[in-house]
Amino acid sequence: MNNRLTILTITGSDGTGGSGVQADIRCISELGGQATSAITSITVQNTLGIQEFYDLPAATVREQIEAILNDLQPQVVKIGLLRRIDVVQAVAELMRKYHPRHIIYAPVLHSTRGELLVAPQVYQAIQSLLIPLCTVVLEPSDLPMAVRQHGHANQLSAALAFYLCSGESLNEAMLHARSYLSLSPKGYTDDNSRSGELYNLFLNAIDRFHHRYSDVAFYAGQLGVSPRYLAQVTRHVAHRSPKSMIDQRITDEITRLLTTTNKPLKEIARLLGFSSQAHLSRYYKNQRGQAPSDIRK
Repeated sequence: MNNRLTILTITGSDGTGGSGVQADIRCISELGGQATSAITSITVQNTLGIQEFYDLPAATVREQIEAILNDLQPQVVKIGLLRRIDVVQAVAELMRKYHPRHIIYAPVLHSTRGELLVAPQVYQAIQSLLIPLCTVVLEPSDLPMAVRQHGHANQLSAALAFYLCSGESLNEAMLHARSYLSLSPKGYTDDNSRSGELYNLFLNAIDRFHHRYSDVAFYAGQLGVSPRYLAQVTRHVAHRSPKSMIDQRITDEITRLLTTTNKPLKEIARLLGFSSQAHLSRYYKNQRGQAPSDIRK
């Protein structure tokens, strides 16, 4: 394991995968980092909202964090949902003890449905004990309107953690993190209608198959609908065509491989199903207006 790119996320678990530790791990892994985690709360939730919290004892949270910090020594720690004062105290004590290079706090105070997740007295403890130790505290102004969707605050802070872990300055890391989000497809919708469900299934399919298939007909077939109906759904939910979303996912992956690995362009072309290096270069330039070699420079 490359400790230089190891990041510890301390937050709650979201069973839907839209935010919380699951979203952090997915984002960090997609960027090429190694995600480790300590869970503070387990939620019972689905697309209708959070039904119940099970907040873990401070001793359990402490043991999780120390096990990672002692062994893997991550130099960047991302902190999200903290719901108990004794957990806040434990986290702050461990941050002072182990001195990670960067501590990022992304406040998780309300759900996307406006539910209060953290009691005022807990946030007061966070303000007095934890925030003074942080390199970055994400404020509402750090979250552009374009990314104020379920889980996107997680993505911004997780991406920021990765770029800081890569050795970038704070300004560079924030710029790249915002760029990463702006290049990503719109997030999963909380719409429980047939079109909302199909849209989310389409995003899942893109994640699974973008390295092999780029034609809309394939994805429509996977979902059991016509290409025309799939286009109606994506335009209704995201105001975009299915083809633009597929192409964006592919070009995002090319960009990630170019900027976070040393893989030759020929190998990247093979991994993503292009017939040749030249084919990939033409495709990428048509999509982004730049040659892959320019990105790598």
